[in-house]
Amino acid sequence: MFPRRCEKNLIMTVKKILFGILLCSFAFIGTPDAQAQTMRGKASYYAGKFHGRRTSSGEIFHKDSLTCAHRTLPFGTMLRVRNTANGREVVVRVTDRGPFARGRIVDLSLGAARQLGMVAAGVTGVEVEVISSPNAASTRQRGTAGTKH
Repeated sequence: MFPRRCEKNLIMTVKKILFGILLCSFAFIGTPDAQAQTMRGKASYYAGKFHGRRTSSGEIFHKDSLTCAHRTLPFGTMLRVRNTANGREVVVRVTDRGPFARGRIVDLSLGAARQLGMVAAGVTGVEVEVISSPNAASTRQRGTAGTKH
């Protein structure tokens, strides 16, 4: 009976190790090369009522800063956003989560929206390119509770 119990323990240990390896591999699958990622879609900008509130990253939102919200990119990721209607560009840093409106890929600060010339329109077509991404281990990520939504 003793050898059978040892065999079961060994099998369970091997299963746990393989499961751990499988979970770790998912951290790398689907993590795109940040330098080559480009997205097209619609951009909107934050309403003034969010000025001074905490973002999902824990930073205080300032309407004139060059920041944005993105659903999945790590906090601290730098993006080049180009307004497809007029060709104007701005570089912004991801500090929040969102947008949660269908069809939108990024929510911009008012300062970034001004540089893109999209304030009057409110929503515009954009091309977003990831230009740098922080080390995932050093990125401070929090939940979305208490954010602008």
